[in-house]
Amino acid sequence: MVKFSKELEAQLIPEWKEAFVNYWQLKKHIKKIQLAILRPKNKHLSPQAYHPTRWSDVRRSVLGLPRSLAGFVARKVALSRFMPEEEDHEELDNEVNDSELSQLFSEEDEVRMFFQRLDEELEKVNRFYTDKETEFLERWETLHKQLQILLQLKQILRRKNCRSPGSSLHGGFLSHSNSLSARDSDYPANEATDDALSETDEVVAALERNGLNVIGAGTRSKTKKGKPKMALRIDIPATTPARTISAVTSMLWEDLVNTPSKDSPINRKKVQCAEKMIRGAFVELYRGLGLLKTYSSLNMMAFTKILKKFDKVANRQSSASYLKLVKSSHFMRSDKVLRLMDEVESLFTKHFADNDRKKAMKFLRPQQQKDSHMVTFFVGLFTGCFVTLFIVYAILAHISGMFSPGSKDQSGYMETVCPILSMFALLSLHLFMYGCNLLMWEATRINYTFIFEFSPKTALKYRDAFLICTSLMTSVVGALVMHLILRSSGFAAQQVDALPGILLLIFLALLICPFNIFYRPTRYCFLKVMRNIVFSPFYKVLMVDFFMADQLTSQTHRYDVCKKGKLYRELAYVISFAPYYWRAMQCARRWLDESDAKQLANLGKYVSAMVAAGARLTYAQQQEPALLYTVLVVVTSVVATMYQLYWDFVEDWGFFKPNSTNHWLRDDLILKNKCMYYLSIVINLVLRVAWVESVLRFIKVGNVEATFLDFSLASLEVIRRGHWNFYRLENEHLNNVGKFRAVKTVPLPFREIDSDG
Repeated sequence: MVKFSKELEAQLIPEWKEAFVNYWQLKKHIKKIQLAILRPKNKHLSPQAYHPTRWSDVRRSVLGLPRSLAGFVARKVALSRFMPEEEDHEELDNEVNDSELSQLFSEEDEVRMFFQRLDEELEKVNRFYTDKETEFLERWETLHKQLQILLQLKQILRRKNCRSPGSSLHGGFLSHSNSLSARDSDYPANEATDDALSETDEVVAALERNGLNVIGAGTRSKTKKGKPKMALRIDIPATTPARTISAVTSMLWEDLVNTPSKDSPINRKKVQCAEKMIRGAFVELYRGLGLLKTYSSLNMMAFTKILKKFDKVANRQSSASYLKLVKSSHFMRSDKVLRLMDEVESLFTKHFADNDRKKAMKFLRPQQQKDSHMVTFFVGLFTGCFVTLFIVYAILAHISGMFSPGSKDQSGYMETVCPILSMFALLSLHLFMYGCNLLMWEATRINYTFIFEFSPKTALKYRDAFLICTSLMTSVVGALVMHLILRSSGFAAQQVDALPGILLLIFLALLICPFNIFYRPTRYCFLKVMRNIVFSPFYKVLMVDFFMADQLTSQTHRYDVCKKGKLYRELAYVISFAPYYWRAMQCARRWLDESDAKQLANLGKYVSAMVAAGARLTYAQQQEPALLYTVLVVVTSVVATMYQLYWDFVEDWGFFKPNSTNHWLRDDLILKNKCMYYLSIVINLVLRVAWVESVLRFIKVGNVEATFLDFSLASLEVIRRGHWNFYRLENEHLNNVGKFRAVKTVPLPFREIDSDG
């Protein structure tokens, strides 16, 4: 049977871990009580000297604590619901002896401290539950108001479509009157319509009859008493190029054209986008309520288990009395969360799922994909195929003398075949490192799906990443073997050398394949992220976007390609600058969105990297580089490397905190062995300076050896980036934990603004 401590560790919400009852610390207190009981009776009072039969006696004679829990409201909850099968009691370790510290306290003292700590944990749980409950209730009130406005706007649009099917409605400002709780009923059948009203006036009149007032751009509306009204604006975040341009154009238009008569109050597309945002907010609210429900249940189980342990060790019957106190606490008695979950389900089913509860539950309770044994089987199969084919390739290459000095086919092979296939190999290494990251994140309970905002239904598991990696590498090595066989069979080099290009086209076709095969959601998510990166200034930057862009900055290439012609030189500059440029543009966009000065400092890091990359390429163009170019490369590269190292350790990993309890690290660490963090600092430092060999060429080797050396250095950079990934996400996860952030805060479309100007 799985012990409850491990079960609790596996089920608790990672971001709320500090708010859960500290079950493990309470177990240590029980061990201290057991040690006190095992001591000779002449050292302190015997255990039988105080064995109260009533809970009031325990509170008065044992605890003696002036603590009041009268503020906790009572509710009858079946205790059997929280009483799983009793866990086998952990026997005291035979190697544990009475220490000097444990001998300072009697059994009575240990029991008093145990219940004092239990009271503190109960207060902590109640306080956190109350705060979160209040937070979700406030979010519900806001969301309910937003939904009412949305329903009224949709009704007006529906009515307007019936009257003028081809009309176009444009954007403006909506002000919301005091009746935010207006019912979503149909319009009166006998509603009067003035034929003289314009299209805009007609919609305005309909809005006002349903509790809404319209304030056009640049106008000022006053109540009868002369007080300014509060306006509600359809505020859609500019997350795409089209929305960004539209938002900028809208603001300019409102400033330049101050004629409300030309503005219509509603934009159909904005209302549709608002509906999508409100639907997402409902999903996140429901998820948060579910987490809070789980929080309540797990804490009740923890209190039940720890009190049973106390009764068994101390030979008492105090658990039933104290459990009544726990059950009467707010986190157990309040039913607001359950009632609110039912209400969210009902409204979501009605307004977003066409009264189809099954469809609604797919949104509200998305099921994670189950692990398949077939995936594990194919990972092993492709791994075996890859190893076998690689051995065959090494034998064939040795027999054919492909890499022997003076081989006539060597030059063409290294220029045409190796670049493409080495690109696939590095991509496979990226996938392998990502699979290792997923494995470690799952093992350490880092909530990467929440951080990256992945869907639980389609998010890759580590086995899936390994399957993609092994299948890709098997295909690449298979192409290498086929290439050598065809060359040995007498086929023309021009025909055979097209094989890597064909492989590239096959993978590109598979990447954009519209059929639901081979991880289509992941493929499309990858394409979407790449689109966001390429058009970085125009898209709102999410965590997954700049995380992927950082992976692209780790792509290296051979600097000597710029000696082969003007086209190669220009292409080399573009390839070298593009990832840093995209990442710099992301920092600029985040600075504009968040007004965070750190983003400007981060932008400077990528600018310094571009300068260093340009200096290295210029140095590589020279047949015999002058001392000035050498000094330029060294200075720019050292500055960029120091900048990057600082950002890695301090900003991305959160290390080198001056007052940290863990020397040179941070206060909170996920890995238990601190030596791993110090070792990781050294590894990242060493691999960051690998550029020295790729530029200055201290090791003098031939063409083939230089190619393999460059590939090895590129592979080390990919490994360094995969190593960086774990600690970067660990730091992000701990930031979420510090803020108890387990649910996304979805922006809402209708924003209050003061219409008085």
